[in-house]
Order: sequence, then structure tokens, then C-alpha cells
Amino acid sequence: MADKPTKGLADVVAASTALSDIDGQAGRLFYRGYDIHDLAGRTTFEETAHLLQHGSLPTRRQLADYGAELVRGRALGALAEANIPEIAGKQAPMEALRTLVSLASGDDPDKDSNSPEANLRKAARLTAQQPILVARYHAARTGAEIPEPDPELSVAANFLLQITGRVPDPHAVEIFDTCLVLHADHTMNASTFAARVCAATLSDMHSAIVAAIGTLKGPLHGGANEQVMRTLEALDPGSVAQSVRDRLAAHEKIMGFGHRVYKTEDPRATHLRRMSRELAEASGDDTYYRMSKEMEEVVFETKGLYPNVDFYAATVYHYLGIPTDLFTPVFSVSRMSGWTAHVIEQHADNRLIRPDSEYVGERDQKWKPIDER
Repeated sequence: MADKPTKGLADVVAASTALSDIDGQAGRLFYRGYDIHDLAGRTTFEETAHLLQHGSLPTRRQLADYGAELVRGRALGALAEANIPEIAGKQAPMEALRTLVSLASGDDPDKDSNSPEANLRKAARLTAQQPILVARYHAARTGAEIPEPDPELSVAANFLLQITGRVPDPHAVEIFDTCLVLHADHTMNASTFAARVCAATLSDMHSAIVAAIGTLKGPLHGGANEQVMRTLEALDPGSVAQSVRDRLAAHEKIMGFGHRVYKTEDPRATHLRRMSRELAEASGDDTYYRMSKEMEEVVFETKGLYPNVDFYAATVYHYLGIPTDLFTPVFSVSRMSGWTAHVIEQHADNRLIRPDSEYVGERDQKWKPIDER
């Protein structure tokens, strides 16, 4: 008798990739062979995006060229530009990004080509435009005036400038840049798999990214960092431990803990915890950081679960002044570098992704005319 299918494709190898790898037992994450602990805080997001999309950490000249390509790629096309106000009035953030990326495809000069060269150009444009789209959407829905992107600033610095409306503190930029590096890729997660399934049909890169964004929108993939912040805001700072114990006793899920792959601490959480503490101290109000630490201790003591990437990302983004409902869109700003790299890799060595299924329905039913049913 055939083996039962693995629910959720757990542990099923769906593709070969040179982009990222996880050692879940040891709690290690690698981008193209580089340990995330070696990259975080030492390698910029632009260098990381180049590593993923082009296959190597750039030289100074290559980084300058790639940075210039990102600056050129920030300009939004007419379709996206014209529709931002109406979309902002009718769609929630992830819905809006799904729509805007689809519209951006109509303006892309390489939209009709899947050649390696065209894909690299599209990858750079998508990476450059995603933070602009998030910031422009937020400005449109709030009626705020938004500063124009500064060609001298990095992706991280420009995003904080446009979201907050003020020149960001260098330490805040450094921390946000590290956040972008930490979220850039993470093997065959749901949104990356969706992008590769789409790309495997030889559909275009924008279509694959729309599939990824639509997948990230689902609360079982994206949104946990937002829910962590909502939980913290709802708790009484003086009774965090008891509130968490009560929720766990009632079998309520506490977002931001546990991971499908890591059996120990998520290596990204190690950096995010530290950055949350640093930002809390700099802000003069460490309430949410202290609450997070207390939650972490209670959940580990009660359930033996470690925090994942979403848990401390919530307070980091909060201290950086990012609105809570933009936490998942910010994830897409970073992950765009990985998604596009996976599309490039899929197109370079393609085979249609077509898994089998187990039929569990009725068999040998007898057809009847409609008047006899």
C-alpha cells in the first residue's frame, strides 16, 4: 500500500537551490554558504540582495553599479503612480501591494522577456520599488506629504525617511538595514514556493511575485509580527506573566513562538532581541521590550518554545516608528530580494512543478439524468 502523503509537504524536497539553507537542529541559516551571523550587522542589504540575485558578495565597483541600478529603478511607472490614491482608499496594505506590483508589470520595459539579463534587471527594479510602494501607499491613505527618495541614501535609510517624514538616526538605519538582511531569504517557505510554482510555468517575474505576495498575505505565513505587537498592546504591563499563562492554559496560540524548521532558537531572533533592547534603551521607554522578555521567559518555561523571527521584529519595527499594519509589507520589502533570486534560479534550470495528490472522494458513481437526481 502506498505511503500516505505528507500533509503540508513537510520535509518534501521540492527544488534544488543554491540560495539559502537551514540547519534546524543547530539553529543556523545560510545565504549562499554565508552564515547569517557573519552577514547581519556587517553586510548591507544592498550587498545581500546582490549576493542573492547575482551569486556573489559584490566588490566596491559592483556594489556602486548595483546601487546606481537600484536608484534608477525606484521610479514608479504611470500605471502604479496613477492608481495609488484609489487603491489606498479601498485596500488593506497587503492587498494594495499585490495590486500595485501587478500594475507595475505593465510599466516594466522588460515585461515581455524572461531572459537571464531581463530577469536581473526586473529583480533590481522590484527590489528598488517595493519600499517606495509601501511608503507611497501609507502616505496616500494618511494624506501625508512624503519626501522624495534621496539618491544618496540606502534602501533602509530612504524607507525610514519616507515612512516617518524625518531624516532617520544613523543607528536606526543600521538596525533597520540589519532587519532587511535577516529577512531576505529563508529557503522554501510558503511565499517562495508559490513564486517558484508560478515561475516554473515560465510565467514572468512580476506574476511570480504577485503569487508570493498573495501567499504572504495569509495569516499562517505573514502577519505574525503584527499580531505580536497587537498582543503586547493589549496586555497590562504589570501582569504579563499571568496573562500569558492564562492564555496558554486556555490553549490560545501565542504568536511569535516556535518554528516549523528550527528546533532551537531562530538565529535571526538572536539579533532582533539585541536590536529591540538597544532601541528600547535609546527611546527612553523600554516597556514593550521588558514585556517581550517576560513573555519569552514564560512561554519557554511553560511550553519549551523559542521565539522566532517575528517575535522581536515586532518591537524593533515599533521602536523604529513603523505603523503596526505595515509590519508584513516591510517583510516583503526585504524578501523581494530573495523572491526574485528564486525566480531567476527557477528559470535558469526549469521543470514544471506538478506534485501528485491522493484522491479521497467517491468512486464508481452512477450517472443519472437531471430529473432523476
